[in-house]
Amino acid sequence: MFRNLFKYEFLSDIRQKDVIFWMMCFPIILSTFFHLAFGNLYEKDEMFAEIPVAVVEEKSDEAFRTVMEQLSTGDSPLFTVQYTDREEAMELLEKKKISGIIYVGDELSMAVSGKGIIPTIIRSFLEQYTSQKEIIVEIAMNAPDKLPAVIDALSAEIDCIETKELSSGNMDEYAAYFQNLIAMVALFGTTSGIFAATSNQGNLSAIGARKCVSPVHKLKAIIVKLAASICVQSLCTFISISYILFILRIDMGDKIPMIYLSGILGSVLGVSLGFFIGSATSASESAKMGMTMGISMTSCFLSGLMVGNMKAVIEEKCPVINVFNPASIISDLFYCLSIYDDYTRYIERAVLLLIMSAVFAAGGFLMTRRKKYASI
Repeated sequence: MFRNLFKYEFLSDIRQKDVIFWMMCFPIILSTFFHLAFGNLYEKDEMFAEIPVAVVEEKSDEAFRTVMEQLSTGDSPLFTVQYTDREEAMELLEKKKISGIIYVGDELSMAVSGKGIIPTIIRSFLEQYTSQKEIIVEIAMNAPDKLPAVIDALSAEIDCIETKELSSGNMDEYAAYFQNLIAMVALFGTTSGIFAATSNQGNLSAIGARKCVSPVHKLKAIIVKLAASICVQSLCTFISISYILFILRIDMGDKIPMIYLSGILGSVLGVSLGFFIGSATSASESAKMGMTMGISMTSCFLSGLMVGNMKAVIEEKCPVINVFNPASIISDLFYCLSIYDDYTRYIERAVLLLIMSAVFAAGGFLMTRRKKYASI
C-alpha cells in the first residue's frame, strides 16, 4: 500500500505546474542572470594580472628600460609595456586600454585614471626604483669598491612573511550568490509542505476531507505525502545544482556527491518548515502560501542572496540570526564543502538542520492529528 500511496502522491506533486516552475525553472533563469551579471568578476577584480602601462620617454634612460624589460617578461610579469608618445598614451588611458602612463624625464612621473590597487602598485614601483637608483649613484661616486655588494643586496629578495594557505577551496566571493540561490530553491519546498498539510485537513481541501474519512492511518498518510514532497523537491534541487555546476561551471568544490547530499538536506528542511506552517494555522491555502514565501525570501535576504555581505553584517551585529536562519544553514553546507578541508563545521550545520527538520515535522504532525471536524 505504501508504494501505491507514494506513487500517486508523487504524481500529484509533479503535476503542480506553477509550483514546479518556481522550484525548477525560476532558479535556472535566475542563476543564468547571476552568471551573466558577475560570473567573471572574481577573475577581473580579485585575481592579479599584469598591469598594462605606457612608457613615454622624454629622456633616454637605458637603466629604466632594462628594468621594465625584466619586469615585463618571465612567468609572472608585473607589467605589459607599450613605448609611445604623450598624445597616444593619453588616448590609450582615456580608452582604458592601459592602467597608467610612466613619464621618463629628469624625474619619473606617472598619470593614472581613478584610484585603487593598480595606481598604488605603479606608484610604489616608481618610488622604489628612484630610491634604489639614488643609492647606487651615490655609492658609485663615493665608494665604487662597494658597488657590487650594494647591487647584490638591493637585488636580493627579502621575504619577511611566511605564506600559509588557510584553505585550498574556492575563494570567489561571488560563488556565495549561487550557494544562496540553491538555498532558496530548497526553501521553495515550503510550498510543497503547505500542500502536504492542507491535503490532510478536511476543512481546507476536498482531498483532505476524503483522507480524513479514509481507512488509511493519518500518520502513514502524512509520512507518505512528506516523502513524496521531499523527493519532488530534491529532484528540482538536483536539477538546479547540476545546471549551476555543469552548465554554468560555477566552482563549488570537488565534493560533488556531498553537494547533492546537501541539496537533499536543504529540501528536507524546506518541506518540513512548510508542513509546520501549514499545520499551525487555520488560514486559507493562499494565505499560508503567502506567509511561507515571505518567510523564505526574508530568510534568503538575511543569508545574502540579494546583498552579498549581509550574512557577515548579521554575524557582526546579531550572530544568533545566522545560527537559526534556515537559508543561512543550507548555504553554509555548500560554503563548508567549498572552503574547508575537513567536515567538522559541515557536520555541525547538517546536524542542526536535521534537528530543525525533525522538530518542524513532529510539530506539524502533532497539530494536524489534533484537528477534529463536526462535519465535512
